[in-house]
Amino acid sequence: MKKMISRAQEDRALELHKKAIVIDTHCDTILKFLPRITKKDARTNLGTRIDFGHLDLPRILEGGLSCQTFAIGTGFRENQPDALFTAIQLVSIFQKQCELNDIIVHIQNPLDIKKAKDEGKLSAILSLEGSECLMGDLDVLRVFYKLGIRMISFTWNWRTPFADGLYAKRSESKLTDLGVKALEEMDEIGIVFDVSHLADSCFWDVVDIKKTPFIASHSNCRKVFNHERNLTDDMIVALADHNGVIGISFYPLFISKENATVEKVVDHIDHVVDIVGPDYVGLGSDFDGIASTPEGLEDVSKIPNITRELVRREYNDEDILKILGGNHLRVFNEVMR
Repeated sequence: MKKMISRAQEDRALELHKKAIVIDTHCDTILKFLPRITKKDARTNLGTRIDFGHLDLPRILEGGLSCQTFAIGTGFRENQPDALFTAIQLVSIFQKQCELNDIIVHIQNPLDIKKAKDEGKLSAILSLEGSECLMGDLDVLRVFYKLGIRMISFTWNWRTPFADGLYAKRSESKLTDLGVKALEEMDEIGIVFDVSHLADSCFWDVVDIKKTPFIASHSNCRKVFNHERNLTDDMIVALADHNGVIGISFYPLFISKENATVEKVVDHIDHVVDIVGPDYVGLGSDFDGIASTPEGLEDVSKIPNITRELVRREYNDEDILKILGGNHLRVFNEVMR
């Protein structure tokens, strides 16, 4: 039977959550604003509270989130012909939401995350989930950098000119020559590399090639629950050896066989901490990109339940602050510029 949280623990959890810079490294909310992708219930204003989906500004404020990474996803099928057009549309939608809601600050330098928090605002980072829209061209990568992209993954499961995703893992390939050059370019200009969705063989090639930190923006632990999108213990150790972070996803399919709960999400956090310590794990919800959510994490307003569970499990204050966002902020500070 689950041990209940005491009043003293509740007060401590709320104080810590308020103090923390809480960072989530993945959501698909911007895609919900494009009718041809969403098909129904297309969003119009991030500032309006809605009774569907997982994330809007009123619920973000309730959940005490400090920084949200908004994914620009275009890899809906292999060789997506309109990927570049779709990515530009989604960046434009994001920019309009920032104009409509002055509480959102599109940050391109991690120093602005704390500044935004101190002003009671949400800092927002743009990422590319999959590189289809880069059209195999590093000049296009630099253009997206100028548009504010600060995180990139090479694939959303398919094969791209840069790497193979999980749906193309049969060849057990490494990164392409272009993929290696893209990693070098990203290091030079200051873009965080994301290994979520990469085929295992490409993950290990990144480990061999890359000298700087990288993250898994929304992946869990394969030892806790055996799903191909989760990382093995050896992968988690390799990521930690690069001073990176795994952002634990809230997708029930990655958490447990059945009855996913906030407690089972924290089981994945526990596992990372048991293997490599508390400096290499954070949050990567995948809100608005998942069909269901764990009990206790139904939307972004429920994120304080993670803090409550960490307190209940007797994590110390310093480690809780790292897990909620300090670890991701460390990587951002080292890589972004």
